[in-house]
Amino acid sequence: MPNYKVLQNSTLDAQVRLQRPQQHLPESVTLDSPAMDVMTDLTKVAAMTVTPNATLDEAEQHMIAGGVRLLFVVNQNDQVVGIITSRDLDGDRVMRRLAGTGDRRQDLTVREIMTAQHQVEVLEIGDVATSRVGDLVETLKQLGRQHALVVERDRAGTQSIRGVLSTTQIGKQLGTDIDTSERVGNFAGLAAIKG
Repeated sequence: MPNYKVLQNSTLDAQVRLQRPQQHLPESVTLDSPAMDVMTDLTKVAAMTVTPNATLDEAEQHMIAGGVRLLFVVNQNDQVVGIITSRDLDGDRVMRRLAGTGDRRQDLTVREIMTAQHQVEVLEIGDVATSRVGDLVETLKQLGRQHALVVERDRAGTQSIRGVLSTTQIGKQLGTDIDTSERVGNFAGLAAIKG
């Protein structure tokens, strides 16, 4: 039988912190930089989640605490059933729901406001991996979206969410704001952003 040693042990220090996965994206990019330079890679950063039964206030506090503007809504089996963004929390859906039911905002749940899983448009990792930042900006503007999810498929064709694209993150790295409320007609319209 091999001779194994006993490792020295101790106790936790006061105010100890957990190590968290981190992704280090370049501080600045151009429209011609690889698209992967602006994607939050969920193999390197833990996804922030919320349950469908959480209140809008709880979701908002979770976003603030995590420094994110999008939460994945997951069921008890950790399957994604939708997404909710900071824009959703005070957007048209909330106002329509309040006007239609007479409910108070603090009574609304994520389930009532989220974008359901089957309505979430996604991009394929293979397409993102061979694209440039300008391609992503054009795509997000064309879709009129602040966020896009990036999926990959295993050999059986099963999807998993690999990454998140955010106009806030891309704009921060480009050094400019990206407005997706008006669709840009062509790539020439993006030239004014930054070359």
